[in-house]
Amino acid sequence: MPLNLKVLEWFGVITAIAYSLFVASNVGLEFLGFVLLFISAFSIGAWAYLGGHWGILVLQFFYAVAGLIGMVRWF
Repeated sequence: MPLNLKVLEWFGVITAIAYSLFVASNVGLEFLGFVLLFISAFSIGAWAYLGGHWGILVLQFFYAVAGLIGMVRWF
């Protein structure tokens, strides 16, 4: 797998982990968490598109929408 695909994949994973921890910790970082969810969905979505992982791409679309909804509701 080319390096740029690995970077997209693992950047998305790390930002998704941070999102989960920020929202679950309930310490006022929810908005930042939803921003990270959106960034993660974009990164993993790009990885999925370039790698032909269509099911994951569809899932990331819905995660991106959830991130946008979360940002709007927490702002």
